Amino acid sequence: MIKNSRGFTVIEIIFVIVLIGAASIIFFIQKQNLSVVAQDNTSKTAINAMYYGLEEVFYPANQYYPQTISSDNLKSVDPTLFTDQNGIKIGETGSVYTYLPTNCTDSKCKSYALKTSLNKEDDYIKTSRNN
Repeated sequence: MIKNSRGFTVIEIIFVIVLIGAASIIFFIQKQNLSVVAQDNTSKTAINAMYYGLEEVFYPANQYYPQTISSDNLKSVDPTLFTDQNGIKIGETGSVYTYLPTNCTDSKCKSYALKTSLNKEDDYIKTSRNN
């Protein structure tokens, strides 16, 4: 008599469940890492846009840096870039973007530093070319 069995053994089912569980855990960890890296890259892009707006547009036209920055005085920069991922504009309390002007007289500054706090790296800082 030949016995023909169909279906899976309990060991095979447990193995597949463990395999799917491990793959799910790895997927969600990697998804979180990619999300954090994307946020850091967005912050760097915003700081770079402000930096080049100051260095390539504002400073050549005015021969000084402003005491504060916003979409009003940096028209070459997309206005949405002045707001961080938390919805806080640069210069407001709690923003991860910081503009630090130095050597200012009558709202005209000689230098500055732009900074953002990143999740996976050290703070990202850009300083003025002209001092």
